[in-house]
Amino acid sequence: MNNKITFAKEAVPEFKKTLLRRVNQYFSEKGISKHYTPGMLSKTVVMLLMYLTPFVLILSVGMPLWLVMVMYFIMGFGIAGVGMSVMHDASHAGYSKNQKANRWLGLTMNLLGADCYNWKIKHNKLHHVFTNIYGKDEDINSRVILRFAFASPLKRYHKYQHFYAWFFYSLMTFSMVFGDVSKRIHNRKMGFTNISARTYRRSMTWLIISKILYFGVIFGFPLLFTNLLWWQVLLGFTIMHLTAGTILSLVFQMAHVVEGPEQISPDENGKMPDSLIVHQLKTTSDFSRNNKWLSWYVGGLNFQVEHHLFPKICHVHYPALAKIVETTTREFNMPYYVYESFAAAFMSHVRTLKKLGRVKV
Repeated sequence: MNNKITFAKEAVPEFKKTLLRRVNQYFSEKGISKHYTPGMLSKTVVMLLMYLTPFVLILSVGMPLWLVMVMYFIMGFGIAGVGMSVMHDASHAGYSKNQKANRWLGLTMNLLGADCYNWKIKHNKLHHVFTNIYGKDEDINSRVILRFAFASPLKRYHKYQHFYAWFFYSLMTFSMVFGDVSKRIHNRKMGFTNISARTYRRSMTWLIISKILYFGVIFGFPLLFTNLLWWQVLLGFTIMHLTAGTILSLVFQMAHVVEGPEQISPDENGKMPDSLIVHQLKTTSDFSRNNKWLSWYVGGLNFQVEHHLFPKICHVHYPALAKIVETTTREFNMPYYVYESFAAAFMSHVRTLKKLGRVKV
């Protein structure tokens, strides 16, 4: 495959112009910002408290071991909630029009134990531009014994992946927490970071310091201020990250690795058959759009079509934008994939995993 990917020119430029005009008109008529709302601010506080409050309770309130593990379990939901609802918008510069605010809110990811800079490269620079393109989009590149792309090599054990994939999904945040330093080095070697050597060394120093602080607090504080034994703290840490990893992996996978969204490869010259906006429509799906609680918790990531089209708009506006996007795509006969329920999207993902484990393209 050609290392450079180029997208085609707009085949129907009126579609893009109409969609952008209608979206801009919506914000103009409502007299609202494309960024955060008061509800977004309160959500940010709730998500951070969901992560921090159980930890404070573990440190300050004597409780039986089973309840300590429940606290770690809730922290796992907090990690996923902060990542999806706060860090994600901020890293896309969609939380606020103030870029310093976006930067600091993006660093909540380091508070969770992972690295915001690595995330921006993996998610913003690779996934959002090269969505579902094997070899470019790390979300569908082969990992360990999982096959997410029909263009990747098919092994015998892949036919069982719809059974064992869930275990590896749960390891998502583990891989980030423990693999960020090597990932930063890899990104540098691959040329994904276009910063000076001095800036790179400084950012690497900050990454290492943030890791030391994270592990010092998450492991050190319970050992210093409670009667928990080392293995009990480790068990709680494991429960916390298994919970967060499962939630995050599943939400992201149900937007792209389901029936409907395509996996499109470039030709031998690296040229894609569609424009970028059409490519996003062809490779992405919404799910469970009418479930307000789910939409609130996952930070609008069940509106992935709208997110891929307008990543710099805060997710609180996606339900309203979805109506505009769906109407416009239908009007111009453009693809628009949506699963009405979480269960429907989940079962489609299972069927897709099963197909990926058996079909060689």
